[in-house]
Amino acid sequence: MMGAFALQTVDTELTADSVEWCPLQGCRHLLACGTYQLRRPEDPPADPQSKGRMEVEEPRVRLGRLYLYNFNENKSTQPLVEVQRKDTSAILDMKWCHIPVAGHALLGLADASGSIQLLRLVESEGCGDPLSGLVWEPEEADEYHSAGLLHGFPVSRARDQPLKIISSDSTGQLHLLMVNETGPKLQKVAAWQAHQFEAWIAAFDYWHTQIVYSGGDDGLLRGWDTRVPGKFLFTSKRHTMGVCSIQSSPHWEHVLATGSYDEHILLWDTRNMKQPLADTPVQGGVWRIKWHPFHHHLLLAACMHSGFKILNCQKAVEEKQEATVLASHTLPNSLVYGADWSWLRFRSLQRAPSWSFPSNLGTKTADLKGAGELPTPCHECTENSDGAGHARPQSGMKPLTERMRKSGTWLQATAATTRDCGVNPEEADSTFSLLATCSFYDHALHLWEWEGNGA
Repeated sequence: MMGAFALQTVDTELTADSVEWCPLQGCRHLLACGTYQLRRPEDPPADPQSKGRMEVEEPRVRLGRLYLYNFNENKSTQPLVEVQRKDTSAILDMKWCHIPVAGHALLGLADASGSIQLLRLVESEGCGDPLSGLVWEPEEADEYHSAGLLHGFPVSRARDQPLKIISSDSTGQLHLLMVNETGPKLQKVAAWQAHQFEAWIAAFDYWHTQIVYSGGDDGLLRGWDTRVPGKFLFTSKRHTMGVCSIQSSPHWEHVLATGSYDEHILLWDTRNMKQPLADTPVQGGVWRIKWHPFHHHLLLAACMHSGFKILNCQKAVEEKQEATVLASHTLPNSLVYGADWSWLRFRSLQRAPSWSFPSNLGTKTADLKGAGELPTPCHECTENSDGAGHARPQSGMKPLTERMRKSGTWLQATAATTRDCGVNPEEADSTFSLLATCSFYDHALHLWEWEGNGA
C-alpha cells in the first residue's frame, strides 16, 4: 500500500473542519481552511444546581476562523505560507466556485449563524475592504436550529444561465440560491423540506446541473430536480446511518460517490439508484470525499477517527467490485473532517527541492465536464500575469456585496509564486499528487505529498 509523506503541519489554533484548494488556473496556489470552536462558559458557578441552570440558559457560541494560505514552491520545508486570517462564526463548509464570477475567483462559506458568505479574490490596492459580512440569511434564522450546514456550486453552467448555490440546514431543508452578478447579491430561488433531521450535505450533479443530491441524518440519500423543487426523483435507504458526503464525478458522467456515518463509501450509477455499483468499508465515518482533478479513478476520503484514505475506483465502476484502498493514514488523537486534492501539477518536493512548474498561460475556456479539461482561467489571474507565466502580487480577498464593504477589517494576500496556469499533463510528474487534510482536537492543517497514480 502506497503512503503519503507529510510535508508540513500548521497549527490552526481552533479545530479545523474544512479545507479547499482553489481550482482556477492561476489561483491554484491558494488554499483555504475553515475552523470551528464551541466556546464554553469560562467561569461556571460553584453551585451544581445553578450550574445546571446555566448550561440550559447559556447560549452556545460557535467561533470560527478563515485562513488563506499560499503554496510557495521556493519554500520546500514550509511551503504553506499564511497570507490572511479572519475571525467569523464557526465555518461548517466551504467551496470555491470552479468558474470565475464577474471575472473573479469566488469562495463561498456556510457558517453556524445560518448565513452564506461569498468572498472574491481581488487585486491588492494598498488599502482595502472587509472580509466578513452576511450575504444571505434564512428567514427566522436561529443560530442553533437553522444553521446553514453545507453548500455547493455547480462545476459548470450554461452561458445564459445564472450561477446557483445549493445549501442545506439543520432542520432538513434545502435552499436554492441564485447569484446576481450585477448586484451583486444572493437571491433565494426555492426552499423545501428534504429530510426529517439534519440535512448534512447537498451537491450538484456536475453533468446535469439542474439535478441536486442530498443526504441527511435520517440515513436517506435523495435526488432532486431543481426545476420542480420539493418533489424527489428517488430515495435510497442503502446507507444505514446519516449520509454526510456526496460528490458527482467530474470525469464519469453517471458516477456518484457517497459517504456516511456507517463507515462505507458507495459508488452509484445515477441512471439506476436501486443498488450501488460498489460498497467499500473504510473504518470511519466519511465526512468528505473528493475526486482527483486529473486521475479520474482516484477518490480521497476524510474518514474522521480513521484518518484519510485514497481509493482506486476503476474496477469498482467498470466491474462493480469493491474499491481498492491505495493509501490509509490515521492521525492519533484527531478526527479528520476535511480533505482536498490540489490542482497544481506537482513534482516531488522531496526528490527535487528546486523544481518549478513550466508555464503556459492560455485563454482557452473550458469546463470540467470532460476528463482532462481544465476550468476557465480566473480573469484576474490572467490579467495580472507578466506574460511569462509569473503571477504578479495581487491576491486579496473581499466580499461580494457593497454593504459588506462598510464594516470590518480587511486583509491582504501575498504574491503568488507558483506557476500553475496551463500546464500540460506530460510537463509534470503525474505520479505525484499534493493534498491537504485538516482535523479536530489537534487543530491541525496537514500538507501531504502522495506518490502513485493508482494505475
